[in-house]
Amino acid sequence: MSQLVNLALLDLSSNNLSGIEESDLFSKVQNLQYLDLPNNNLYFNSNHASADYTLPNLQFLYMSSCNVNQFPQFLRGSKVLRYLDLSNNRIHDKIPKWMWDIGKDSLQYLNLSHNSMTEAGQLPWKNIIILDLSSNLIQGDLPIPPLTTSAFLISNNNLNGEMSDLICNVSCLENLDISHNHLSGIIPQCFGKLSKSLRMLNLGTNKLHGTIPSKFAKGCQLKNLNLNVNQLEGPLTRSILNCRSLQVLDLGNNKINATFPHWLGTLQELKVLVMKSNQMHGSINGKRHMHYFRKLQILDLSNNSFTGRLQTGYIENFKAMMNVEENRNVMPYIGGSTEKMSQFYSYSVHLIEKGQEVELMKIFVSLTIIDLSNNKFEGEIPRVIGNLSSVIGLNLSHNHLIGHIPPSFGKLINLEWLDLSSNKLDGKIPEQLLNLTMLSSLNLSKNKLRLQQ
Repeated sequence: MSQLVNLALLDLSSNNLSGIEESDLFSKVQNLQYLDLPNNNLYFNSNHASADYTLPNLQFLYMSSCNVNQFPQFLRGSKVLRYLDLSNNRIHDKIPKWMWDIGKDSLQYLNLSHNSMTEAGQLPWKNIIILDLSSNLIQGDLPIPPLTTSAFLISNNNLNGEMSDLICNVSCLENLDISHNHLSGIIPQCFGKLSKSLRMLNLGTNKLHGTIPSKFAKGCQLKNLNLNVNQLEGPLTRSILNCRSLQVLDLGNNKINATFPHWLGTLQELKVLVMKSNQMHGSINGKRHMHYFRKLQILDLSNNSFTGRLQTGYIENFKAMMNVEENRNVMPYIGGSTEKMSQFYSYSVHLIEKGQEVELMKIFVSLTIIDLSNNKFEGEIPRVIGNLSSVIGLNLSHNHLIGHIPPSFGKLINLEWLDLSSNKLDGKIPEQLLNLTMLSSLNLSKNKLRLQQ
């Protein structure tokens, strides 16, 4: 082992290691700075916890998916640690006190996601930038991360209680994901001010009630706002128009009682608009503007009480649903750009695909869906829908639509599912539907249609 004394980098990733004796290895590599051990099956003998077996110069430790159940004792004394990844292991309880001094002034990245931790404990690291505690069993109040934190991910835990306004003191926050917890109370109004730095805010699948923050700051940086599956009543404030870069807005599964906010069409980057399963009503038709909703590729207004005819104005503006090929060579999914934080999170959205509700953890740019089902729309189906050649899912079921199925639907060559059931459609099923070779789910039931003769 003498040749390891001056070793600075050690890569043992994916080597099927089954055990490491600290006294045999780590006492010989005191100059080690970079240790890469992911995807092994490790058991660390922690009987040797003296300083002789620590790594005082260690800066990077990658040890995800190693089946370990505790924090490695060889980290004791690692004062210059900058990057620590212990994700996807079996670590339980909480962060031990001795870890508070590990990289207290140097640690910038800490990933403890996909473990079995029940408490977060103190988060003392002064210069942390990315902190991922998602997919654990953490209980109690929402912990407040250090003021330097840019990305704080603590989704899929057992947090409860109300959110403290103190979270808004973390003015560097760009990505905040607290979804899939049991938080109650109202959303702190200070989130509107925090939107000057926030690019992604996901508070979905909690028990929040009250209103959406009433003032989004001028210069708002939000690209993704997800408040899905709560008990929010709205209304949606026009100040969200300050978020000019907004790409994803998911307000589905709440109690919002309002008319359709047609003014959202002025958000030129908006690609995903989900307002399903609320108490929205009235017509969706606003004044026709040539540039409204030009980049929209997912529209879900299902399970509301919208009325009136499906006018052609908005549909003619859905240019992104006519051709998304131009985006496919740039990035595979929405939010998957070259931004420095994009590799640590992905945009998600709740949708119904082929009759099944799903939460998509990535929104691929090729995903183009219109779901207007379970409303009170009436009149004929606009023929112009046939121009939306990139659409892969179209659901107009459970409305009061009349007339024929437009033969122009034969141009929807990428369509994978089509549901027009439970309307008042009549006439012959157009033979042009035979052109839809990608179609795997078709529901035309509970109408007055007949086959071609």
